[in-house]
Amino acid sequence: MKKRVTALLIVAGLILVLAFSEPSDRYFQIARNLDIFATLFREVNALYVDDVNPNTLIRTGIDAMLESLDPYTNYIPEDEVEDFRTMNTGQYGGIGAVTRDIGNRTVVSMIMEGFAAQLGGLKIGDEIVKIDNIPLSELTRDEAAQLMKGQVGTPLHLTVKRFGEKDLIELTFQRQKVKVSNVPHYDMVAPDVGYIQLSDFTPDASKEVKAALIELKGKGAKSVILDLRGNPGGLLMEAVNVTNIFIPKGQKVVSTKGKIPENNLSYETLNPPVDAELPLAILINRGSASASEIVAGTIQDYDRGVILGEKSFGKGLVQVSRQLSYNSQLKVTTAKYYTPTGRCIQVLDYSHRREDGSVGAIPDSLKRTFKTTNGRTVYDGGGIDPDIQTGNMELLPLAEALSEQGHIFDYANEYAYHHPNPPDPSTFTLSDAEYQHFVNWMKNRSYSYVSMMETELRNLEKELTKERYYDEVKTQLAQIHQAIKQNRDNELMRYKDQIKMLLEQEIAARYYLERGKVEAGIKYDEAITKAIEILHNPQQYNKILNRQ
Repeated sequence: MKKRVTALLIVAGLILVLAFSEPSDRYFQIARNLDIFATLFREVNALYVDDVNPNTLIRTGIDAMLESLDPYTNYIPEDEVEDFRTMNTGQYGGIGAVTRDIGNRTVVSMIMEGFAAQLGGLKIGDEIVKIDNIPLSELTRDEAAQLMKGQVGTPLHLTVKRFGEKDLIELTFQRQKVKVSNVPHYDMVAPDVGYIQLSDFTPDASKEVKAALIELKGKGAKSVILDLRGNPGGLLMEAVNVTNIFIPKGQKVVSTKGKIPENNLSYETLNPPVDAELPLAILINRGSASASEIVAGTIQDYDRGVILGEKSFGKGLVQVSRQLSYNSQLKVTTAKYYTPTGRCIQVLDYSHRREDGSVGAIPDSLKRTFKTTNGRTVYDGGGIDPDIQTGNMELLPLAEALSEQGHIFDYANEYAYHHPNPPDPSTFTLSDAEYQHFVNWMKNRSYSYVSMMETELRNLEKELTKERYYDEVKTQLAQIHQAIKQNRDNELMRYKDQIKMLLEQEIAARYYLERGKVEAGIKYDEAITKAIEILHNPQQYNKILNRQ
C-alpha cells in the first residue's frame, strides 16, 4: 500500500509542478511539494477521527488536482482500465447486448447485429432476471455490467422474462470479441443520395466509412451525407483518414501544437481519395466534438462540402494516454489542434480560470477570422459554425418522460408481439387508430413530468414572491395552474408528433435493431431533408461554397 501511495504522489506532484514551474526551480518544487503532500497524508491518516481509506483519499486528491486543468486530463485506475480500453478501441469481450434500467428492471435495449446475443436468441425488451444464476436483485449495476463482460470464449448464462411468455427463458452464450461499429447505419436516403452515420472514431472508422461509400456509389449515389451528429470524437489519425476519403493525397488536415516540441506535428492525407469531387454534406450538432470537428473543419476550410446543423461542441484539445505504475493510466492533454486554415476551435479557455475556478468561453473580441480556399470567412475559438443552420428536434418534457420512464419501450414490446410481420422501417408509420390505441393503453399507466410552461410559471412565482407582487396576482396564477391541469387530459394528442416518432423508432428496432431505429427516424429529420434538397440543387450547393 505504501508503494502505491508513493507512486501516486509522485505522478500527482510531477503533473502539477511541471505544468506551472520554471525549469530552474522545478526539481526543488517537486521535492518540496511531494514532501508536504506525503507529510499531510501521513498526519491525516494517523490523526483523523475516523478510519481513512487511502485509495479513496488519494483518488479524491488526484481527481481534484486534474480537475483544475481540464475535463479531459484523467487518472484511470487499474479497475477502470478495461472500460477505458473499450471506449478507445470499441472492443470488449461480451455478447453484444446493451441494457438499460427502467425502474427496478434491467432490460435489453439494443442488440448488436451478428454477435452472440442475436445469434443466441436474446431479444430487445427481454428483462434480465439472473446472470449466471445470480439474481439481479443481489447485484449492483456495476457488478451486473462486469458479469456480462468477460474473457472471450467463456460461457454466459442469462435468465430472462419476455413479454407474452409465461415462463422464464434460459439462454446460454459464448462470450466473443465484440467490435462496436463506427458506422452503425448507411443506406440510400434518396434515389441518388447516400447516407453514412459515423458515431465514433475508434480503429477502422475510416475503413468502415470507405467501404460504406463504395457500396453506396455502387447503388447509384451521386452525392453523400456524412452524419457526425453526437459523435464525441476519438483517434486523431482516424479523423485524418476519414477526411482523406474526400480530399486528395498530400493535403494538410490538422496540426497540433503543445508545450513540448515533439507534440508540434502536422498531419496530411497519405492516400488517393475514394472520390474528391462527389458532392458532400456533413451534419454536425452540439454533440459533435474533437475528431468530428477536425473532419468538419477541414472539409469546410477546403470548401469541399456543405456543413449543416448546429454549432459543434468546440473541443480543440489533443490527449494521449501514459502508462503509470500498478497498471493504472493517465490520459493527459498535450496539445491543441488547428485546422488547415490555422484556426483552433477550442471554445473554453482552461488556462485562464476565473477567481472562483470557473471557465469562460473565449470572448468574441479575441476570436480571429480566417479564409477558406474559396474566400469564405470562418472563425476560431467557438467550434465549427455550420454553413446552413438547421433545427435540432429537442424532445418536449412529456415525450422525454415517456421515453425515460419506459412507456415507449414497453409499448414497442407489446406492439411487436401482436404484429409479427416486420414493416418496412423507412416507410413505417403508426396509423391514427394505432396511436389512439397507445393513448388508451397509457390510461392504465402512471407517469410524471414537469412541462416547460410549469417550469416557467414556478420561476415566475419565485420572482413575484421575491418582488412582493405575488399576493396581487395569485388569483390569476391559480387560474393558470387550473388550465394547465385541465389541458393535461389531452396532452398525449397535443404532442402526438414527437411521441409518434419515438414509438415508430422503438418499434422498428424490434424488427431491424439499430438499422430500423435509424431508418424509421429519417423522415422526421430536418437536417437530412435539407441536405438532400441542397445536394439536389447544384446551383445552391456551389453558391454556398462560393464556387465561381
